[in-house]
Amino acid sequence: MALARKSDSPDRYTANPSVLTALRTPRLLTREVLAGLVVALALIPEAISFSIIAGVDPQVGLFSSFVMAIAIAFLGGRPAMITAATGAVALVIAPVARDYGMDYFIATVILAGIFQVLFAVLGVAKLMRFIPRSVMVGFVNSLAILIFVAQVPNLIGVPWLVYPLVAAGILIMVFMPRITKVIPAPLVAIVLVTGAAVLFAFTVPTVGDQGELPRSLPSLFLPNVPFTWETFTIIAPFAAAMAVVGLLESLMTAKLVDDITDTHSRKTREAWGQGAANVLSGFFGGMGGCAMIGQTMINVKASGARTRISTFLAGVFLLVLVVGLGDLVSIIPMAALVAVMIMVSVATFDWHSIKPSTLKAMPVGETAVMVATVVVVVVTHNLAIGVIVGVFVAMVIFARRVAHFATVTRDVRLDETVPTARYTVDGELFFASSNDLTTQFEYVADPDRVVIDMSASHIWDASTVAALDAIATKYESHGKHVVFEGLNEASSQFRGRLAGKLGVGH
Repeated sequence: MALARKSDSPDRYTANPSVLTALRTPRLLTREVLAGLVVALALIPEAISFSIIAGVDPQVGLFSSFVMAIAIAFLGGRPAMITAATGAVALVIAPVARDYGMDYFIATVILAGIFQVLFAVLGVAKLMRFIPRSVMVGFVNSLAILIFVAQVPNLIGVPWLVYPLVAAGILIMVFMPRITKVIPAPLVAIVLVTGAAVLFAFTVPTVGDQGELPRSLPSLFLPNVPFTWETFTIIAPFAAAMAVVGLLESLMTAKLVDDITDTHSRKTREAWGQGAANVLSGFFGGMGGCAMIGQTMINVKASGARTRISTFLAGVFLLVLVVGLGDLVSIIPMAALVAVMIMVSVATFDWHSIKPSTLKAMPVGETAVMVATVVVVVVTHNLAIGVIVGVFVAMVIFARRVAHFATVTRDVRLDETVPTARYTVDGELFFASSNDLTTQFEYVADPDRVVIDMSASHIWDASTVAALDAIATKYESHGKHVVFEGLNEASSQFRGRLAGKLGVGH
């Protein structure tokens, strides 16, 4: 039977197509190569911008993106996902470079990578299963908004020629796939817009205006910091924050790519792969990073890449472009890259989620979770905080919802000629549903014998045991005898360990 296959079967994680298949198939290989080139071009201004945010030299972000893309191509658990320097990570560790200098900054990146490897060993990646779909939709939508908002500075206070160039780039990407999909539309848009700007000598902002590109290869960098407890206490808080933010963003992006490609990825492998990539990035003078949703969407959705080849070549092309072809890359108009990112934001947004018909059919709580996630991410510009808040809101709404599933019914009858009040408790009992449990019994009106049938319920936590102890104590204070019956084995053992030991009534 098909259902008999275990959920962790290796077949679920087999890449399709595989790297070997892509290498043997010219059409697939061409797609992967061109996708990697498009991503590399889009990475350059992003890496420079994130370096500025972190308060370090542009080459720090560029070298970090190169090292991490190459490393994750071999170590990561999600084929075709792009990892490089990111804004979220830059924001978290920027104070280190400002207050303590470059050596402490790099030490922080290396320690963050070590933390991520430890998180992987502890199985933190498995917690992804507890992120609700509504949070995922909010994550995607807020990401699309952030990608678009990030392009706004490149559209304000610029020469008027920027606008027709951006419009032309968008139109090329809209209509190009209808002609052919052999060459990625974003690459065609970048080439044609750049050609037009050079041919007609348009004076518009270019990649070269964003910062100076490096002229040499990255070299080994050993941070010169004291190997002491004091150093650890300085960098550990920033490293821990970077590890959590980077890991959460990477695992969320991996899950998104899983959904888009209808494949599965190894989240634990991705977690330690991200950690190892950050450690390598630090030792080559990089600022670290995590999965990049925008560039991943360019690679997977816009360009159609599916294998590790595109990720590897994105890193290779990035190095070749900035070191070997820096003069050529510097003339690319920012308008071309802005057009690509605007199309990525439009394609990333889940438009179905905001359709009136969808909102009408969706429970109010689900919509509230999605909106809360989007609002927090957009306000804080931090995807990790938004996801955490979204999960918290979802937990509260879920707890309130299931709290009303537990019911208590009362029936007074003669049991072997003895007047008996029989209660039937139905539902799952935990802190939310058991809080009001003590108020649903008639302590004064009930006869001297009370039976509480628990066969249709289950005890999940100590709060419920405490509530049952309180019920028994109240009946005893009125001189009445209460019996709990029908507990399943797990509930009986759990209550047996805690009953009378929680301080209730003392």
